[in-house]
Amino acid sequence: MSSRKSAPSLGSVLVGGGHSFSFELFPPKTDAGEQALWQTVRELEALKPTFVSVTYGAGGSTQDRTVRITKQIAEETTLLPVAHLTCVEASVEDLRRVIAQYSDAGVSTIMALRGDPTAGPEASWVQHPGGLQHADELVALVRSLGAFSVGVAAFPEGHPESNDFEDDARVLAAKQDAGAEFAITQFFFRAEDYERLVARAAVHGCTMPIVPGLMPVTNVAQIERFAALSGAEFPAELAERFTRIQDDQPAVHEMGVEVAATLGEQLLGLGAPGLHFYTLNRSTSTREVYKALGLSAESPI
Repeated sequence: MSSRKSAPSLGSVLVGGGHSFSFELFPPKTDAGEQALWQTVRELEALKPTFVSVTYGAGGSTQDRTVRITKQIAEETTLLPVAHLTCVEASVEDLRRVIAQYSDAGVSTIMALRGDPTAGPEASWVQHPGGLQHADELVALVRSLGAFSVGVAAFPEGHPESNDFEDDARVLAAKQDAGAEFAITQFFFRAEDYERLVARAAVHGCTMPIVPGLMPVTNVAQIERFAALSGAEFPAELAERFTRIQDDQPAVHEMGVEVAATLGEQLLGLGAPGLHFYTLNRSTSTREVYKALGLSAESPI
């Protein structure tokens, strides 16, 4: 295992120049799904990404698999793992225990998230008895327990529960004040949404790197469902383009790569510190976007 604890924090890497390239995985619920996951990991490892993040399932339902898979990535690959942690259905003692597990595994970077309500994103958030209410509290807890680099979520179209965009920007700045070193956005489809997010955050004193998240469209019904669940908008003009070809899967795939590559190029042109891909545990689209952007395994990403 590499000496990850002596490596620079991810936050400092993201402000160090160049562009980061990263991807997100989720713990599968079956052994067959886990085999497919590791195939994806090996295929994307060849691209030498800056980091790879591993999510929780809804309500922390895959916590044990998340910890185990993140630990395996740390010990068995050359990748830098970023572990997700949420406040959902967890007391402070529960959170301390998971943080300790990550530390013991040599994982030193954590995405600290409040998380969605267990009943779904449209349900009201209910704080766990003995738990935490907001993501900035989780950031502070993680930072108090060791030399962790901590990332947080950002929302180019605003968090569904925010009163307005300014309130959303203040919340992001509060996460930085609590100790967050970088942010990764929810996926989105318009570069101007990211540009406005960065500008709003800066007004409120938020200077940490904000990495935009991209999800290449490979299935029209699926992306519409994910957008609805996350509160992101699937723009009408884009939805119309995909709907016209939705029965032609190769054409959907090709357009999905093209749209993601165009958006990625626009974002890098706006000064984004890198690109983060929501892969859905598949590597093909991510690798093709990577190639379309002219990146290579030798690039200083």
